[in-house]
Order: sequence, then C-alpha cells, then structure tokens
Amino acid sequence: MEIISKDAKKISIRLKDVSLPYANALRRICLNGIPIFAVDSVDVIENTSMLPDEGLSHRLGLIPLKTDLSRFYEQSECPCNNDVGCSNCRVMLILDSENSDVTRTIFSGSMSSEDSQIKPISDKIPIVSLAPEQKIKVECYARLGRGTEHAKWNSSTISVLVEGNSGNEKILTVESTGALSPEQILVAGIEEVNKKLDQFKMIVDDIQ
Repeated sequence: MEIISKDAKKISIRLKDVSLPYANALRRICLNGIPIFAVDSVDVIENTSMLPDEGLSHRLGLIPLKTDLSRFYEQSECPCNNDVGCSNCRVMLILDSENSDVTRTIFSGSMSSEDSQIKPISDKIPIVSLAPEQKIKVECYARLGRGTEHAKWNSSTISVLVEGNSGNEKILTVESTGALSPEQILVAGIEEVNKKLDQFKMIVDDIQ
C-alpha cells in the first residue's frame, strides 16, 4: 500500500497485488460500514418556525458530527443493554435559538453538546431561518450507526480506479465527511473487512 496524496479531508492510496473484489469490499465498507455519530432522535420542546417538526428533525440528523470511536459503543453492543442508551453509547446535544426581534438564520454552531468531542464538524451549517419572535428549542440524541442503516451514517465518499493492463494496481480515494479523518476511515475499513472475512471463514468451516 502506497500513499499517493493526503490532506485533512481526503486520502488516495495505491493498492498493489490486491484483488479487485477485496478492493471493492474495502470501498463499500469505508463508504457505509464504519460507525459514526449522527442525531437519531429529537425531542422538540418548542418550534414556532415555518419548518415542521419532522423537517427540523430530518435536517438535524443530516448534520455530520465529529466522532470518537475509542470511547463509545454502538448501542447494540453497549453493556447497558438498554434501548434508550447511556453515556457510553449516546450523546445529547441541545439547540435553543432563544427569542429575538430580528430575522436570523440558526447555524450548527448554536448546538451545544454534553461531550466536547461529539459536535458538528462545522459551526456554519444552516439549520433553519427564523422570523422575529420565532423560536426553536430541541434536545437531540446522537448515537453511533452505519450507512447500511441510513445514509446519514455514511462516513465518506470513495472510489476505486483500476490501473494498468493487468489490473494489478488500484487507486483508492477516500473523502471524509469530517466525522473521522480519512486515515481513520481507511484503517477502520481494513479492520472491518478482515473481521468479516474471518467470520465468513468460520461459517464455511462450520458447514464443512
């Protein structure tokens, strides 16, 4: 594996002597098989905007959140064994626009998180425009999920380019949403592919 280029959002690597099925499996896993945080449920305390509660909840769910995989469990694997979740598998974020007598746009920077590491990747993502005296106040609950469940948990966009007449080299390009670094996505993707291959091998061995 050779790194061709990388920056804070994108990494391109050259894979040598790697089969196309493996490269494609890695592509798919990096796209939607790496757990990241996203808002999964919203308690609307007050919403007098023109945006319905469902639309507001949907928009909040699509805001990419910075993710720390070292401290949190996916809810299905958390020791709390609770559908509601706990501090080890769920993070609450609060959005309170407060009152104002001017028209303004509410951005993601107005969301406050109970965990300083789990927060929107940018403070400048627009959420809703409010007219004078309009207000929103919501409690958002974010959890780890995978893109196979919903697109809001996709961690990146990714492509595979086959080079050479023999197809012996593939260029894999990972562009992160910002929830994780491109390197983290790539390393987690390799680990996940290898884990799935081991699980498949065990199943085949049991059949035999």
